[in-house]
Amino acid sequence: MLKSKIDKATGFEKRFENIGTVVYENSNSGSKAVAKEIADLIKVKQSQKQPCILGLATGSSPKGLYAELVRLHKEEGLSFKNVISFNLDEYYPMEPDSVNSYVRFMKELLFNHVDILPENCNIPDGTLSKEEIADYCDAYESKIEALGGIDLQILGIGGNGHIGFNESGSLQNSKTRLVALDHITRVAASSDFLGLNNTPRTAITLGVKMIMESQRVILMAWGEGKSNIIKQSVEGQVTNLVPASFLQEHDNVTFVLDKEASSKLTRINTPWLVEKIVWTDKLIRKAVLGLALHLKKPILMLTDADYIENGMSDLLADSGPAYDINIKIFNRLQNTITGWPGGKPNADDSKRPERAEPAKKRVLIFSPHPDDDVISMGGTFKRLQEQGHEVHIGYQTSGNIAVSDDEALRFAGFVCDYNAKFGIESVEAESIYKKAVAFLENKKGSEIDIPEVRYIKGLIRKGEAHAAAKFIGLPDAHIHFMEMPFYETGAIEKKPLGDEDIEITMALIDKIKPHQIYAAGDLADPHGTHKVCLDAIFTAVKALKPKKYMKDCWVWLYRGAWQEWNVDEIEMAVPMSPDQVLEKRHGIFKHQSQKDGVVFQGADSREFWQRAEDRNGETAEIYHLLGLAHYAAMEAFVRWHF
Repeated sequence: MLKSKIDKATGFEKRFENIGTVVYENSNSGSKAVAKEIADLIKVKQSQKQPCILGLATGSSPKGLYAELVRLHKEEGLSFKNVISFNLDEYYPMEPDSVNSYVRFMKELLFNHVDILPENCNIPDGTLSKEEIADYCDAYESKIEALGGIDLQILGIGGNGHIGFNESGSLQNSKTRLVALDHITRVAASSDFLGLNNTPRTAITLGVKMIMESQRVILMAWGEGKSNIIKQSVEGQVTNLVPASFLQEHDNVTFVLDKEASSKLTRINTPWLVEKIVWTDKLIRKAVLGLALHLKKPILMLTDADYIENGMSDLLADSGPAYDINIKIFNRLQNTITGWPGGKPNADDSKRPERAEPAKKRVLIFSPHPDDDVISMGGTFKRLQEQGHEVHIGYQTSGNIAVSDDEALRFAGFVCDYNAKFGIESVEAESIYKKAVAFLENKKGSEIDIPEVRYIKGLIRKGEAHAAAKFIGLPDAHIHFMEMPFYETGAIEKKPLGDEDIEITMALIDKIKPHQIYAAGDLADPHGTHKVCLDAIFTAVKALKPKKYMKDCWVWLYRGAWQEWNVDEIEMAVPMSPDQVLEKRHGIFKHQSQKDGVVFQGADSREFWQRAEDRNGETAEIYHLLGLAHYAAMEAFVRWHF
């Protein structure tokens, strides 16, 4: 069984965490640990000749868990014949064979690959009439109660703290029922349904009461996007505004997190408030910058009293007085600022983020989607080109699923009108247009586009990316469309990263032999493409490490529309003037299909250029508040050492 890491002897973590939490290096290791506990429970129940009653969840969090359970079945003989499962929820209305139904989700990820009996798989029915739902929900709960309750309930957590679809405002004694979905929940799910208008407004969910009556509860959460709600759930007050906080009153619950999801917990974010620590350079920087921002003081204005009153007296004793610590951190932050992201030729580079030599570098910028380059680092991109470096751009995917159907029809129609106007006869173009129109006019919600439509949408994004790169000043030979195969499913759910994806990435790196690689480290991307693309780059770089040219290659990570590096993490900050901010905006505008109500808007109603400007402006403002020069905007980078 997974154990809470609360130290009962000292009470350190218990002072802050009201739920046992276990933090793993990544979601893979966390999922394997949970799978082992489930497997052990199944085996114990088998030895007792009893059924094992599992409460199962859907969404992104348990995918790795189900993959590991399938592996345990196929490779280690774990049998599910004594398992009876009850899923938490289902959208309503929802046909079981729909692309987005949880019936289909569970079959494709687990049930079809193990020996669980079909009659033992229970998932709320999304096809009922509304009049039938109340009685059905009562029967669903009665079936669980007749079996003695749920032995182990698996949960994920929503951005607003919902468990199952028990949204904010749900009561602790709430029963299984039909619920209206919160706007935040619908926005989070909208990418799966290709837009908010197609996303269900209601769902059937197991009630909080039944979840709380489970013998054992494990909640899994991965990624920075969950870090704030995890802190509220674990350390905040019990409140129906955050239903996951109810779990503080369960006597056998564990939150299983990766490093990113745990990053806002007090013992992770500010460990000096929990216990005596060894003050590393990294922790000192984090603590001092955090203190300055908390007190809204420039770094050089912090006093001994500020340190002592905020739990940092140990740091003063080790490295004080405050003045000496302040100067050290101020200088380090100052040295991250550079207008020469490729290195400044013939200059002392001992305190600069990048090397002075070679003066002209070969630079390879990887862009997961066709617009991530200009959104995330458009100012740096242009500066590298203007400063004489040999800049290449690798567009890793086509980005075709982010183009609306109307845009695809408009583009296809233009081609036909163009051909007609100039007397160009193309039976193929006409055929493709008619086929695309026929499909799109009869397209069902969440139906996967046919190849012709996907290709049209891909051409739109390719043309926009080409226009933006040309705006920056790149020649055609430096613009590379990689079209990694993992992406080309036509659906939100992608194929796993494959050998071909890695080989394509390696081939481009090997061709260019770069001194600098820029890659998207933005893991809050809501549809996961950034993570797969980054994994491909990391794998490729490690495989190429023995190559002689890789000894001179540095890898810089940028972040995109969804988040920014914390100031204590930033290792290179490239400032921009007001004119450069405007130039970056014009580069983003080249991506017309991603303006004015894009397919994947996310929870943020601002357009991508607005998000980028606000984020870059906020970074510059943070530097200014900390006592450094005031710029219009800044793009931030962290170096990855391989």
